[in-house]
Amino acid sequence: MYKILIVSALTLITFTGNAVNSIAQTSPRSPASSPEIDPGYYIDLNRAKNLARQAAERINGGLRQYRAEAAMHGPVQDAPYTENEDGTITFTFKGRPPGATRFTVETSVTVNQTNGRVMVNYNRPIRN
Repeated sequence: MYKILIVSALTLITFTGNAVNSIAQTSPRSPASSPEIDPGYYIDLNRAKNLARQAAERINGGLRQYRAEAAMHGPVQDAPYTENEDGTITFTFKGRPPGATRFTVETSVTVNQTNGRVMVNYNRPIRN
């Protein structure tokens, strides 16, 4: 009986593992009309988004005093960013104190993905 359990468990692991591997290796296909985008692009862009958000958190007193808007925590495609001609990326987003209902601060941060430099361009009351 013990041998049957072991064989059954190994068989289940083998089939489950193969199913998971085949799912993991299947990538979603983009529509024929849209260009292929290197998956590494989104990884780098997400890293830049996180660096920008973390810079804003630091200069605004940390997480006890500041929270960036939700778009800076979610999918990078939803983040408010601009790709600059020099290859840097600028994120411009709002923040507020924890628990507050209104955003009070606007922050603009430029991230150089080549050298990792982060520059805060603006961190003041929200502009009109």
